[in-house]
Amino acid sequence: MRNLIFLSVFLISITGFSQKTLPNISLKTFEGDKVSVTELSSNDKIAVISLWATWCVPCIKELDAINELYDEWRTEVDFEVYAISVDDSRSVKRAKALVNGKGWEHNILLDTNQNLKRALGASAIPETIIVKNNKILYQHTGYRNGDEYELFEKLKKLSKE
Repeated sequence: MRNLIFLSVFLISITGFSQKTLPNISLKTFEGDKVSVTELSSNDKIAVISLWATWCVPCIKELDAINELYDEWRTEVDFEVYAISVDDSRSVKRAKALVNGKGWEHNILLDTNQNLKRALGASAIPETIIVKNNKILYQHTGYRNGDEYELFEKLKKLSKE
């Protein structure tokens, strides 16, 4: 019986982490408009989704690095960046102030209840995902200086497929 319980928990955890498509979850913009996550990468459009929070220094460094290189990258690959804040509803004002102060060109969405984060099985942030036609093609947790170049190489490769 004990082995059966262990096996069940193990299988459930594996399927939770093997997310292959984006879940049908609605997020909000700072203005309160709802956006369905499944609309982010339809019609062969590549999207980079970055789950982040105001208190997460590596998250901010990653989004700064991507923002710095975004215009250059767009000359080679057609893609959009969606920075999805997992800050709770009390921190939304802080998130908006940070985004405005940084001047990020990213599309900003809010996952204040962390529904998307849970659905993706993201245990930590930053969580960076490349999607195309709602299919998850690449997923990476954490950030170190230089990770943005690995992300760009993946983008170039996936844009040719």
